[in-house]
Amino acid sequence: MTSTTRVPVVQAEREALCDTFLELGPDAPTLCDPWRARDLAAHLVVREHRPDLAPGIWLPALAGRLEDGQRAVAEGDWESLVATARSGPPWWSPTRIDRVDALVNTVELVVHHEDVLRGDGTPGPRREVPERTERAVHAALRKSARLMFRRSPVGVRLVAPATEPIIAGPDAPVVTVTGAPVELLLLAYGRIRVASVDIDGTPADVESLRTAMLGVS
Repeated sequence: MTSTTRVPVVQAEREALCDTFLELGPDAPTLCDPWRARDLAAHLVVREHRPDLAPGIWLPALAGRLEDGQRAVAEGDWESLVATARSGPPWWSPTRIDRVDALVNTVELVVHHEDVLRGDGTPGPRREVPERTERAVHAALRKSARLMFRRSPVGVRLVAPATEPIIAGPDAPVVTVTGAPVELLLLAYGRIRVASVDIDGTPADVESLRTAMLGVS
């Protein structure tokens, strides 16, 4: 894990994810089943380096073309694929600007890093997340929680250590979820089955949250 504080959080997380890719190998399972590590790496490369294919991520009409192109990228040399992912946004991309890169990619990289680390589906952390990464994740959650939990049938009170709670969803009833910022982020992105969190509420309300369709899409 890259731990230096001399590079932006988003760059450190990109380096850490690519280190994990190389450590676990191209066929490691991910939470984005049926994708393997090579498919997830190809997704990141296409998202940043292939403007001819990337719109298919958001536009269903272009999804088939994206799928074919991403498959071709995934089938390339593994170490070269990871090296391209590690290189970050190309020179012509707006995300080459550090502030834009942080805004667009920090959460994306953190979530996908956990997708690889927890690919076996077992709950709980597999790494020590740097404090500054946790702070960046919590700040992102504070800005996006209402979007992430817009389909939640219950209100959600997110509580991380030594922070002000984040409130999202309906006004009542409210379920309180306590955990580290990255664990709360996994919940917000619909990955509750692998998140190490404590959930406090009535059994019916807790179950409603567990089965809710959360996240951006």
